[in-house]
Amino acid sequence: MPKVGLVSLGCPKNLVDSEVMLGILSRQGFELTPRAEDADVLIVNTCSFIEPAKRESIETILEMAEHKKSGSARKLVVAGCLVERYRKDILEQIPEVDFVIGTNELERVLEACSPGSARRSLDDSAAPYLYHEFTPRVRATPSYSAYIKIAEGCDHPCSFCVIPQMRGKFRSRRFESVVGEAENLARQGVREITLIGQDTTSYGEDLGLRDGLAALLRALGNIPELVWIRALYYYPNRLTTALIQAIAETPKVCKYFDIPLQHASAPVLKAMRRGSSGEHFLNMVGKIRAAIPNATLRTSMIVGFPGETEEDFQAVLDFAAEAKFDHLGVFLYSNEETSASFGLRNQVSPRIARQRQKKLMSLQRKLSRRRLRTLVGRSFPVLVEGRSPETDLLFRGRLESQAPEIDGQVLINDFEGPEPQAGEFRWATITESADYDLVARLEDRVFAERTSVAATTAPISLVQIQPPQPITDSGHALPRL
Repeated sequence: MPKVGLVSLGCPKNLVDSEVMLGILSRQGFELTPRAEDADVLIVNTCSFIEPAKRESIETILEMAEHKKSGSARKLVVAGCLVERYRKDILEQIPEVDFVIGTNELERVLEACSPGSARRSLDDSAAPYLYHEFTPRVRATPSYSAYIKIAEGCDHPCSFCVIPQMRGKFRSRRFESVVGEAENLARQGVREITLIGQDTTSYGEDLGLRDGLAALLRALGNIPELVWIRALYYYPNRLTTALIQAIAETPKVCKYFDIPLQHASAPVLKAMRRGSSGEHFLNMVGKIRAAIPNATLRTSMIVGFPGETEEDFQAVLDFAAEAKFDHLGVFLYSNEETSASFGLRNQVSPRIARQRQKKLMSLQRKLSRRRLRTLVGRSFPVLVEGRSPETDLLFRGRLESQAPEIDGQVLINDFEGPEPQAGEFRWATITESADYDLVARLEDRVFAERTSVAATTAPISLVQIQPPQPITDSGHALPRL
């Protein structure tokens, strides 16, 4: 069987798609390799949400195409969101690509990787796809942590967003399917599960479930082996009292709220087709903290949206200063040609947008530094993730308030008892703080309040090729997708 290597770009939702494709291949006997130079078939699972992601995807495709000249690769497959937006352009402008797979065509990966197959023609759109609890996956995450995609697509009309064009209408997985997958993962040694979807708060509505996500979190909280359960991407106008209560009352569910607000000025939110206002958001934040005083809140903001005035941006600064989010990400507006906001009047210059991004991040850095300082001297459960990649002298881990891959980390520079092992949950005392990260001393005390099963320390098997650096000398000009 051919050896297959895969590069997965973009968000965790895309990573799950990559894991599914690898699982399908592995079940049929294909050998998987993390080395691009050893692969007979290379797959690039792309992202094209915003312009930087699109450019990274194109550069990675061209980088992998070079292995058809210098390595053993005989076939290049492009999958994912870029295919949904630019299928025709990819086929016309990158002749090295042998096969394209859209977001609803994951099961065609077998056809794509089989000897002799090629698809350089435009097909009709595939039927909406959802994987299930029996779909094979080869996980690229650590053995103790996994993502579960509980829904696909999106029905919200946000004017800046092109996800509905790439992922289709919102559709939920069956309740029993999600619980079954979580139980399977727990039996395999997973102790931390992160639920993902374009909008997890809408989970189950299309299936006739009332408060579906709240019910799902409570059900997952009954799985004995799991320690931490969290969900990402709460749509602010769908954050219900029932969901807040479920998070508050289910011990294994992390008290963590990821709510991408995108802005705080009512006129800008209206132009974004999201509605609401900073005042309403402050009320929501107050409601969460009243129910769960130790709740962690994360959000994201977009600066530079067309028509955003200095007054609008000041509303964001004032809101952030009052809301005091634990984590806040700031994105520059990307004027995507197929979005509803494309070509709106009163475009904000890139220079001003970058200035606003810098100013908001400067404020958030101060807020984060001030909050983390209050944690020094206190003890918290920490999920150990192994040695720090920066130095072998340090270990690293995460608090419940730090989601994988997107928030800060805990650097462990001292420990009591046995040497820390990846996947362990241990108590730690915070000894120092920085802007976003913490330093801690690990105690000789296992965090076992939420599970009767010790965390696994099985070795991690990575099959994902890390994204390469941008191309500078490949001889290709970037296609104008």
